[in-house]
Amino acid sequence: MTITITAFERSPDGGKGLARDTRVRWALEEVGKPYEVRLVSFRAMKEPAHLALHPFGQIPTYEEGDLALFETGAIVFHIGERYAGLLPADANARARAISWMFAALNTVEPPILELATAKLLESDKHWSKERLPLVEARVRDRLKQLSDRLGDADWLDGGFSAGDLMMVSVLLRLKPSGLLHGFPNLSGYVARGEARPAYKRAFEAQAAVANGQPGAG
Repeated sequence: MTITITAFERSPDGGKGLARDTRVRWALEEVGKPYEVRLVSFRAMKEPAHLALHPFGQIPTYEEGDLALFETGAIVFHIGERYAGLLPADANARARAISWMFAALNTVEPPILELATAKLLESDKHWSKERLPLVEARVRDRLKQLSDRLGDADWLDGGFSAGDLMMVSVLLRLKPSGLLHGFPNLSGYVARGEARPAYKRAFEAQAAVANGQPGAG
């Protein structure tokens, strides 16, 4: 069965690998599954055909036979469950990897997204200068906790897993801010994720779309 994902027709990240389809591309590259990409315009994202796949009118979506999924966490989890390479065979290790997936999306990413909102959408507000340091402090608190847990390990729990894929994807959003510089082990952790051949292929595929080239993986 052909796997088809959706991505922005014109990615707002300009090919920096931050659009969420990159996470799904990376997961598929890690498990060695070819896929096709259907590019969707911002207008089409709000039309009935796409809303039938994603009720909130976002990307990516994932189609495989009669299965249609939305939300990157659910999609990556499904890929890890169906194909070898992202979730450990040992039941306990598998459960811990899934916990790290949830931690990336529910605990670490929210303050990072809040920081992006504060910088991009709220910088013209009269209260922005007072609010921004508070938001940055919340991000640093999470980074300190994650840094302490990672220590000098290469990955969060033994070998690379879907938990690392999601966590690295989330942390990549912080690169422009410079906040990772205060945590050398996290900077190294992100660099190891970026160095994986599967990530490089996913990044290049997403960047090709931003540059007006075909988006198939």
